[in-house]
Amino acid sequence: MSGHGAPQQTEIDARGLRAVIVAGTWHETISDGLIAGAERVLTASGAEYSLVRVAGSFELPVVAKAALESGADAVIALGVIIRGGTPHFEFVSSAATDGLTRVALDTGKPVGFGVLTLDDEKQGLDRAGLAGSKEDKGAEAADAALRTALTLRALRG
Repeated sequence: MSGHGAPQQTEIDARGLRAVIVAGTWHETISDGLIAGAERVLTASGAEYSLVRVAGSFELPVVAKAALESGADAVIALGVIIRGGTPHFEFVSSAATDGLTRVALDTGKPVGFGVLTLDDEKQGLDRAGLAGSKEDKGAEAADAALRTALTLRALRG
């Protein structure tokens, strides 16, 4: 499982930060689990947040950029891409990853990466933070985005 070696995170105080969860609608059970994990972290941290749903992972970068340009301090991008029998998986995975990286660098604001690229649905269920899941990638993406936003705020003084 990819979570092996993950750091133990302490509580985070993100009061005063505004975050936007941008989440795809494909694979509803998995995506809803990712959203729930992100919301748990955001609520516990005291950050203000909102949720925006988009069609799929391909649409995440443009909406993430709009959220950050509209004043959000951080975005948590959540999506589910499951490998199929065509090259579509590689194209969408690459577009989402490259696009979200570009958004973070262009805006100078963090994008928590919670886009699951999977071989099958079971891998997603194992990572979605659901009962019986081994990992909670939605929570991890939110935590990373908030910690990065706080680090950037401190660096910029």
